[in-house]
Amino acid sequence: MVKERVAVLAGATGLVGSHLIQLLLKSSQYKKVISFVRTSSGIHHEKLDERIISFNTLKLLPHEVVDDVFCCLGTTIKKAGTKEKFKMVDFNYPVELAKVCKAHGAAQYLVISAIGASADSRIFYSRVKGELEEELKKLHYERLHVFRPSLLAGNRKEFRLGEKTGEILSRVIRPAMIGKWRKYRSISADQVAYGMYTSALSFPPENVKIYESDEIQRL
Repeated sequence: MVKERVAVLAGATGLVGSHLIQLLLKSSQYKKVISFVRTSSGIHHEKLDERIISFNTLKLLPHEVVDDVFCCLGTTIKKAGTKEKFKMVDFNYPVELAKVCKAHGAAQYLVISAIGASADSRIFYSRVKGELEEELKKLHYERLHVFRPSLLAGNRKEFRLGEKTGEILSRVIRPAMIGKWRKYRSISADQVAYGMYTSALSFPPENVKIYESDEIQRL
C-alpha cells in the first residue's frame, strides 16, 4: 500500500494541470497538494494548499517535506513575447522548482516536455525542451519522469490559431498515422494528466523514464 503522499503541482491553471489537480485532489494516495500558481484556480478543497506566487521567488517553508513534484509549466514564444521570456518559463522555472523540491525531500519529478525534444535540435522550442531534460537529469532524482506529448488537444483559456488548426488537421489524418507515425497523433490534455498521475504511483525501475506520446496514450 502506497503511503499518503504530499504532492507539489506547478501550473494547475493550464491545459494539463487543470486536469491533473482534480486527479490529485480526488486520490486517496495524496493527503496534501501544494499548488503553485500565478493566478487563483478558483478551486477549494480541504487537501489543497494553493499559493499564488511569482516563480522568480519560488520557495517552500523550511519544515515542509514533499514526495512527488508535477511540473505542467509551459508557454509559447508568441505569448511570452521573446525567446528569453519563453526560456524563463519553460526552462528556468521547471529547473528551479526541481531544485527547491529536491531540497525538501522530493523523490519523484514529473515534467511535461515535448515530442522531438533534443538539446541538439536546430528548432529553438525543441532545443529548450531538450536542454531542460538534460539539466533535470543532473539533479539525480530517484525517479525523473519525462512526458513528451504530441500536439495537445483540449479547451484552452486563450485561443491559439496555430494549435487549433493543427488539432483539426491531426484529427483528419489520424487514421493514417500508424506504426512509427502513431506517436505524432494529437493527444488530449486529460490523457497526459492521467498518464502523469498513474506513473507517479507505478514506481518504474528506471531512474529516468521517458514517455513518448503514443506511450502516454497507452497509459
